Amino acid sequence: MNARRELGIAEAVLRAVERRAAGRLVRRARVRVGALLHISGPALKQAFIAVSDGTVADGARLDVVVEPARLGCRSCGRTTMSDRMLATCPACEGNRLDLHSGDGLVLESVEFTEAERRVGHEPSS
Repeated sequence: MNARRELGIAEAVLRAVERRAAGRLVRRARVRVGALLHISGPALKQAFIAVSDGTVADGARLDVVVEPARLGCRSCGRTTMSDRMLATCPACEGNRLDLHSGDGLVLESVEFTEAERRVGHEPSS
């Protein structure tokens, strides 16, 4: 996997974390990533450490949860979970599959420390 890709994703995650933090110091953040994005959890965590240096998320832990793809077959109605995109349904071998999940990136939660806000990071009114 291209480490620059994870770096760009980590920057986007950090922006979302900073918006939610509104100046509060962050202890932990949790993201859910779809398996079809082929993101390396360890590489994303390392990239987050690098991009969060000196921010409200400096030293925060990033938990990465990989969500399998959920595909529904329009031929037989079966729902299948997979870590990759399938061309045919494993039950009926039909090729009328709909992707229901597994290609997203969601910031699920942010935990804050009990410490005071960082100077210069006061939320805007």
